[in-house]
Amino acid sequence: MKLATINNQTRDGQLIVVNKAGTHAVKVPQIAMTMQAALDDWNNIAPQLNTVSQHLNDGGVNDAFEIDFNQLLAPLPRAFQFLDGSAYLAHVERVRRARGADMPPSFLEDPLMYQAVSDGFLAHNQDIEVVSEEYGIDFEAEAAVITSDVPMNVSSEDAGQYIQLICILNDVSLRNLIPAELAKGFGFMQSKPRTALSPFFVTPDELGDAWRDNKIHLPMRTWLNGEWFGEPNCGVDMQFDFAQLVAHAAKTRPLAAGAIIGSGTIANQDMAKGSTCLAEKRVLEVIADGKPSTPFMQFGDSVKIEITDESNHNIFGTIEQKIVKY
Repeated sequence: MKLATINNQTRDGQLIVVNKAGTHAVKVPQIAMTMQAALDDWNNIAPQLNTVSQHLNDGGVNDAFEIDFNQLLAPLPRAFQFLDGSAYLAHVERVRRARGADMPPSFLEDPLMYQAVSDGFLAHNQDIEVVSEEYGIDFEAEAAVITSDVPMNVSSEDAGQYIQLICILNDVSLRNLIPAELAKGFGFMQSKPRTALSPFFVTPDELGDAWRDNKIHLPMRTWLNGEWFGEPNCGVDMQFDFAQLVAHAAKTRPLAAGAIIGSGTIANQDMAKGSTCLAEKRVLEVIADGKPSTPFMQFGDSVKIEITDESNHNIFGTIEQKIVKY
């Protein structure tokens, strides 16, 4: 099942069910007006949405309409919680090396995670507004899961049952602001503006065999200004799977329905797969040449992010954004 949110001039938009091809949709106000409303009562609402999805894909819905992607908001325009992990240790090690920081052994056993911005998400094609290029503008291609209500102290063995939807995202980072913030010992804040979500949320079954072991076993493809940038596989070198990340987040508190749990920047040990953020590419350049040669993003630059399956089906839709001056 594939879901999205269309702009109806309200903050939370209106939930729509989308066909598998990502071309047509139907509004479902009789079932749930918003994505959050659906997640709040997921066990009852999901079967009804799935029935609509089946009819839509069979061509049996009379009021289906062609999707205007310019009218799509982020599928969950605002969330009660967005917790972003860093499950790919190849990325963690490389970026920490750039800051002159070692990677503690505990990172192999205990996930990194921080509380990210959740009171508003950018749409898939929304410009990224930044005050200054001096901030060190970067993109980060990630995957994420969206949960129903998760009980506190859930085990990683049980946490997977609370994963209801999956998406990809662009976790925008302002790299030059990060060192000073982390030096305060209180984590990210100004260096992490709003994140963009893919046009569609999908249920795990939409990925078929590519969803197993609570991981997405497909490449995350990224282009910078129209040129290939990287395609590491999301299922390779993921130290902590999504169930482990959900369990980590819920260790001392329950998670409310609609919690978004991010994977962190996708990265493989195989450097030939390229990168999904500029910071990592710059570190690899330092390793190879003694200095970075790729600049951070400038006003007018664009980034494109997507995941396609083996049949070249664009599962989540495309994130494509431009950097503009605020």
